Amino acid sequence: MEGHSVISADVLARYAADAALEVPGVRQVTETPLQRRGVKVAGDEIEVHLLVERGAILPDVAAAVQSRVTDYLVRMAHVRPSAVHVVVEEVARG
Repeated sequence: MEGHSVISADVLARYAADAALEVPGVRQVTETPLQRRGVKVAGDEIEVHLLVERGAILPDVAAAVQSRVTDYLVRMAHVRPSAVHVVVEEVARG
């Protein structure tokens, strides 16, 4: 019997958050009123909200987060997002 499984948006959000935290320059994934755990999963798109380290080069951090989240979701859930949007909410002050 052949079948398929569905992975919940909450699980994908947790995977995306874990992957983002592995990127140098990311201090934390920030929660917002609309994104629990700081990650929004909408269809096949992911949006990650971040607090980054002071001095980090934002385009480099964002590109690394996009790559890491995509690779992690493919490896862990066999899901390839069509887009990973990175929102830098804040830069750490110290």
